Amino acid sequence: MLLPISYPHLEKSGDRPAHLKRLPRIRVAQIVMDYLTHGWSVDEICHQHPYLHPAEAHAAMTYYFDHPAEIETEIQQEFLQVQQLRTNATPSRFLARIRAEGRL
Repeated sequence: MLLPISYPHLEKSGDRPAHLKRLPRIRVAQIVMDYLTHGWSVDEICHQHPYLHPAEAHAAMTYYFDHPAEIETEIQQEFLQVQQLRTNATPSRFLARIRAEGRL
């Protein structure tokens, strides 16, 4: 008989992204992005984000390794959303000026 896996420091309900129980605004994907983009270990992630407890960061990474497609899809969707927002954003006056001057 297989026992369900529990992640004591995380919450995952319905379609909502997995996140920390203690800090619900911190999603697993945010922690994983530090691992993927910077190659940081759990110790380094906790050093860079001192509000994280090591057990929380380990739980996030464990969840990622158990559910890579879910977390990578979440990261990809967030990336596409940021790209769309950048495309639709009105450029700042500074950016418009340096473009008009031909410096960009």
